[in-house]
Amino acid sequence: MTKRKYSEVEMIGALKQMEAGRSAAEVGRELGVSKHTVYAWKAKYGGMSVGEAQRLRQLEDENGRLKKLVADLSLDKEMLKAVIEKNGWSS
Repeated sequence: MTKRKYSEVEMIGALKQMEAGRSAAEVGRELGVSKHTVYAWKAKYGGMSVGEAQRLRQLEDENGRLKKLVADLSLDKEMLKAVIEKNGWSS
């Protein structure tokens, strides 16, 4: 089963429906997600505008890319250190 990514507009819209008095179960059923997912959206995006939620997602994506880059560079560094030690080039 694939995980559907909902847009910030959909998530914020769902939260606005909850603020208007609909239950999390109703909103979740309409979107095809559990009420727990709706509550998770509320915890993460509650009180945010659509623009703020989009910026948060951009920052999370950038953070993920940077973490991957750091991990790759750390592996490269360890590999180069091993080659230096093996060849006796260390000072």
